[in-house]
Amino acid sequence: MTLPRLTFVGTGYLGATYAVCFAELGYEVLGFDVDTAKIAALSDGVVPFHEPGLGVLLRRNLAAGRLRFTTSYAETADFGDIHFVCVGTPQRADDTGADLSYVESAVTGLARRLTRKALIVGKSTVPVGTAEWVQRLVDKHAPAGLGAEVAWSPEFLQEGFAVQDVLRPTRIVAGVRSDWAATMLSAAHRGVLDLAAREQREVPVVVTDFATAELVKVAANAFLATKISFINAMAEVCEAAGADVDQLARAIGHDPRIGSRFLRAGAGFGGGCLPKDLRAFQARAQELGVGESLRFLHEVDLINQRSRSRVLRRAAELLDCPTGPAGPDFGNTRVAVLGATFKPHSDDVRDSPALAIAAALSASGADVHVYDPEGMGNAARVHPNLIFEPGLEEAVRGSELVCVLTEWPEFSAADPVHLGRLAAGRLVVDGRNCLDVAAWTAAGWRYRGMGRHAEPATDLRPRPVRPAIPRPANRSVAAG
Repeated sequence: MTLPRLTFVGTGYLGATYAVCFAELGYEVLGFDVDTAKIAALSDGVVPFHEPGLGVLLRRNLAAGRLRFTTSYAETADFGDIHFVCVGTPQRADDTGADLSYVESAVTGLARRLTRKALIVGKSTVPVGTAEWVQRLVDKHAPAGLGAEVAWSPEFLQEGFAVQDVLRPTRIVAGVRSDWAATMLSAAHRGVLDLAAREQREVPVVVTDFATAELVKVAANAFLATKISFINAMAEVCEAAGADVDQLARAIGHDPRIGSRFLRAGAGFGGGCLPKDLRAFQARAQELGVGESLRFLHEVDLINQRSRSRVLRRAAELLDCPTGPAGPDFGNTRVAVLGATFKPHSDDVRDSPALAIAAALSASGADVHVYDPEGMGNAARVHPNLIFEPGLEEAVRGSELVCVLTEWPEFSAADPVHLGRLAAGRLVVDGRNCLDVAAWTAAGWRYRGMGRHAEPATDLRPRPVRPAIPRPANRSVAAG
């Protein structure tokens, strides 16, 4: 059976990554966007964001003729058998709910120009109930009699690992209403499943209704956010009690019911998805009359925000800064901030804890010098008042305090002895608990982590077990 032709409506991070990777799987793919500059860049083989490995695949599939980009709705409607909607759903300006205006524009623009029956598949993260609304939009705006249908198949991309997440997903969720839609969506994922079969892997496929499919992504994000905020809350308790959150996380992570992933305490989560999805989920629950069930997510959000202010307090403590009603006064102290992106292997600075902390340090009087391997340009557009350095050494040179706020390998692998020679003062705040405490303290640095001992505990090495000595026969316990 011939593979269906696919379009991806919206070529931001989500749509561009999917378009390129599905072309790599052998599909004929057309990417659409109203942003002419973005389409021009992609057509020239330039990925307008940082994602490891994606640029090579983009150029290879452009050259092979399997992948093209356009700004024409008519061309997109004519080309595709299956259309994936990948536009943004940002937080609304007036409240915490999701802004669906981009979804509405994309769906109506496409539906009006359809010339044959097609499947429109939502991949954007949306409030539950959106797929029903999208189907009504399609019924209203598509030419009469075409019978175009809607399905929902949420994405589960991790920035920095998105190519693997598309080609080798942990699961596929398909929210459908008819056998035809299920068959079409199965054909759209045949390349992914064939690759898994060749590699002798299994990809679970969950076929469900619209509402469940929509809830999967926001529920997963809410659970992840809760886990991150939980370990950051434990870090606060550890600091108050004199315990060590790294050892705590290691111990509870061995419990298979809990697991060890995302149990590293730090400055909290950020990015363009997790924070706004958390708030939109709460807002939708309120609309459905079940807001009480998600009240705990408000505290999850508050803990996350508090994690950022705790980094600021660690910095003030190390520098012994005077503190007034408005907070600490850093008095033009030079501070090196290592990291601007919300996570490593990305150039995304949206709602980044690192950049928020850098801005807060600057607002409190510090002379802030920022370095990030990939996020400098985006960070400078958000906070042009900060000083951005071209490299790690330039940021650290002359600084009285170093704050590590994104766990880039370049930072965790840096030589603390060498950096100590460059810095004016050997004070370090490890906002991601990613540094080797022993190495940094041995190099003369005063270290502060998040719920972590400044000196690592001695590892308990396994000792040989001496065999029990058998008692002589017929000897009493009290015998000598």
